[in-house]
Amino acid sequence: MPKRNLLLASLSPADLAAIQPHLRLIQLEHRKVLYEAGDQIGTVYFPTSAIVSLVVALSTGEMVEAAMVGRDGLVGASSALDGRISLSRAIVQIAGDSFICEVDALKGAALQSHTFLSKLIRHEQTVYSQAQQSTACMATHDVEARLCRWLLRARDLSGSDTLLFTQEFLAEMLGVRRTSVTTTAHTIQRAGIIKYSRGKIQILDLEALREAACECYATVNANYRSLLGLSLQDE
Repeated sequence: MPKRNLLLASLSPADLAAIQPHLRLIQLEHRKVLYEAGDQIGTVYFPTSAIVSLVVALSTGEMVEAAMVGRDGLVGASSALDGRISLSRAIVQIAGDSFICEVDALKGAALQSHTFLSKLIRHEQTVYSQAQQSTACMATHDVEARLCRWLLRARDLSGSDTLLFTQEFLAEMLGVRRTSVTTTAHTIQRAGIIKYSRGKIQILDLEALREAACECYATVNANYRSLLGLSLQDE
């Protein structure tokens, strides 16, 4: 059911009919690397339950997340716009299902439809705006606000209040030390907002989590609504 991906669901019947025969459903495993920076992209991903992080890897081995893509988008869309080289590492953050499609099939469908091509371009704008927001967020907001924002985004994309993450992985995505994540998670847990144990985070108070998050969460959501007409919060 392609419509489990909101971007596919938002396509016109004609555009969906053009791409649907080329879609194949697969399962993505946690921490699977879909592309490395510099790789040539041959396959694109339309996640349905999986979540993929686009990260910048440094020579020191550290990683920082630039954007998060799930059931509201696709990974590798730029390849259909002749941007065949991946500029970041794409790593599976939460295991789950995804439709895959060969780049040439996606490009062929897009070039035959102005509305489809426009949708891909606007999607890439949302990913770019998310990366911009992440840069501003890391420069100006404290770890607690950033962690709350990150958990909210992961919750929206997964559709679940229970998230499976180790503190080490959270630290990598946020670009901070593991001790910072540990201290911050304990603070949020004492406030009754989350419950954390053995790599599992359960969100207990959604409204309090939203209040504790920085403005970047709302900004990213607003960009998705204005550019693509998509809203996970309406699900």
